Amino acid sequence: MSKRTPDWLTARPFAHRGLHGQTDGQRLSENGTAAFDAAIAEGYGIECDVRASRDGVAFVFHDTALTRMTGRDAAVAALDAAILDQITLPDGGTIPRLSALLARCGGRTPLLVEIKADGRQVEAVCAAVARDLAAWPDAPVAVMSFNPWAVRWFLRQRVGQVHGLVLTQQGKGRLRGAIERALALWLSKPDFLACDIRDLPSRLSRHAQTKGTPVLTWTVRSAAEQASGAAHADQIIFERPRD
Repeated sequence: MSKRTPDWLTARPFAHRGLHGQTDGQRLSENGTAAFDAAIAEGYGIECDVRASRDGVAFVFHDTALTRMTGRDAAVAALDAAILDQITLPDGGTIPRLSALLARCGGRTPLLVEIKADGRQVEAVCAAVARDLAAWPDAPVAVMSFNPWAVRWFLRQRVGQVHGLVLTQQGKGRLRGAIERALALWLSKPDFLACDIRDLPSRLSRHAQTKGTPVLTWTVRSAAEQASGAAHADQIIFERPRD
């Protein structure tokens, strides 16, 4: 394992957007407080997605738009924090702020924060996340993103922050995928990789592990995928069937 990559990164599985789905007669919303509490209670790490509000506050939410999860036709980035605080998820909870999730984890539960930002939003989202992380300097938290510029932001602006690159080859031709991957790796210089389970095993994942770079894999949803993840990665990011 590389010098900058702590043991907690691979010590336990990560629940993808929390342990969401049906449990105890209630359907828990993805990236919701109840789903995160369920993951903490069962001893898992947590993977979450983060975007920034119009006024620069980090919120835990996956999609660009609120529509799928809330029925509201607006983008997260188009609304101020005070408005987002009032919007409810299907399970009745509100959209969590990253600061609230960090407090809930209490510096004990490992947390993967996936940065959701296109080129125009990288600075705003990364700065919002960094402000919240500053309050928890010793917490087991890593940031990661598909966007290598977001990963690079943390490499340069928050020295020492564990940062990873999220990768998939699905829907890409071999040449295009190789070029994009090489550029992303050069830009981001990641401490770890988070690879699509459908792409494993791969030459890239084997090479990374040989060099001491941990490989996580997502999103594991079946026993077969869990076995593949155990064989070809250092830890899994999973969704457990709960229906």
